[in-house]
Amino acid sequence: MERGVAKFAEGSCRISMGDTIMLVTATVEDRVPMWMKGKGSGWVTAEYGMLPRSGKQRNQRDNQRPNGRSMEIQRLIGRCLRSVVDLKKLGERTITVDCDAIQADGGTRTAAITGAQVALEDAFQWMIEQRMVDRIPMSESIAAVSVGVVGGVELLDLCYEEDSRAAVDLNLIMTNKGRYVEVQGTAEGDPFEEEQFAKLLGLGKRGIKQLSEYQTEVLAI
Repeated sequence: MERGVAKFAEGSCRISMGDTIMLVTATVEDRVPMWMKGKGSGWVTAEYGMLPRSGKQRNQRDNQRPNGRSMEIQRLIGRCLRSVVDLKKLGERTITVDCDAIQADGGTRTAAITGAQVALEDAFQWMIEQRMVDRIPMSESIAAVSVGVVGGVELLDLCYEEDSRAAVDLNLIMTNKGRYVEVQGTAEGDPFEEEQFAKLLGLGKRGIKQLSEYQTEVLAI
């Protein structure tokens, strides 16, 4: 992870997980959606996309409206970030977090969430310098990682080739205090047992702990 990579953005982070590379920027605006005006609260939202040659085939740009997958992922990112932000402390401001896949080899949504945490905190530091807030309005941070079962073996942070063969595919989003934000799990073939689910959770928790430590390190630079 590297913070402050976008010159004009209030917050930014470039994150690499294996061969997946995401660029995440955070934009601060002195406005909120119409339905939030006058409530004295802020808003955090996200957008997600994949550059045309981020994968093995060229993707079409989402020029008009994001496709169903992109829409689902950006909603996931937004609600995960909002779960750990005290929106009242923002005032009537909106922070938009843009997550763009430069190179996609599996796990783009989990890399986006992990990088978004860094970009968001980077933006909060900018807001403190501008005297918009007096402290970072978060009591916890979030990180995300994928786990799965490939050939009967539990694996952490699956690449595309592993993900395409996984019998179980699970995305885990947690806070640095060990609390769950979201768990997305699917059996791609036969249903899986509770014992295997527990193993995957344990593996994912260890990954989240490591990612949280990386986030702390890069934000201290």
